[in-house]
Amino acid sequence: MYNIAIDGPAGAGKSTIAKKAAKKLDFIYVDTGAMYRAIALYFIRAGVKAEDEKTISEKCVDIDVSIDYVDGAQQVILNGENVNDFIRTEQVSMMTSNISKYPVVREKLLNLQRQLAAQKNVIMDGRDIGTCVLPDAKTKIFLTASAKERARRRYKEQVERGIECDIDQIEKDIIARDEQDMNRKTAPLKQAEDAVLIDSSDMSIEQVVDAIIETFEATK
Repeated sequence: MYNIAIDGPAGAGKSTIAKKAAKKLDFIYVDTGAMYRAIALYFIRAGVKAEDEKTISEKCVDIDVSIDYVDGAQQVILNGENVNDFIRTEQVSMMTSNISKYPVVREKLLNLQRQLAAQKNVIMDGRDIGTCVLPDAKTKIFLTASAKERARRRYKEQVERGIECDIDQIEKDIIARDEQDMNRKTAPLKQAEDAVLIDSSDMSIEQVVDAIIETFEATK
């Protein structure tokens, strides 16, 4: 099986890019961040604080996260409910960053992610795909962009969803999340030694997709 691992910070466009590249290559797209977001949503709904690692560890056994595909689009199922429409808020984003540092949360999803990669040609994106989840993937990409550009993209995305937000606050949140993701003890965000760096700050979506496909063709 061919696996493409795409890592990078929040708002770098990983999901958008990976979806388009997967479609062109006829691969399955696996959005691991959406899986973590589903778990974060569960704890928000349950009123569990992000710093309460003990309760989070205990309640992880009550969470069932799976993925389904409808017309090629990934649907995240949380305890039987499709939660795709509820996991893209800034509140869920910050909760995701806060709880994904806990080993019990990462272990919850690791096996599912590896099973998918063993069974299908996949493009998988996240924070630690090339370093931890799929360390043997032949094609690894580290996709990034400036914090200002990532904030602009996230702001545009939220406005299009009808969500009121402040672009300056979004940029501050992105910088804070970068700091947290890069410095957590478990599976920190970092570029794998054999990953190709792509800075998409001044690139169009199609240019980034083409760069990823070119990298795949050169490394497969």
